[in-house]
Amino acid sequence: MKKTILLLAFLITLSITLMAQAPPAPPSTGNSGGTNGFVGGPTGSGAPVGSGTLLLLSLASLYGGKKVYNMRKSLEA
Repeated sequence: MKKTILLLAFLITLSITLMAQAPPAPPSTGNSGGTNGFVGGPTGSGAPVGSGTLLLLSLASLYGGKKVYNMRKSLEA
């Protein structure tokens, strides 16, 4: 019980003391010729989330299929 309380106190203290840094300043909107563009690239070209999602879903379905196959195999024996 003491270990749990000490661990919880340590994690709470750690999360309070290690704060994240402030977000960056927004890009300038003037025509000064600067290189400050949109954060993360031009509008409409965000991170390629689609391919990562497809990969995650395919690996999860393969894992689930393997688990079902192993379960059926063990029930037959």
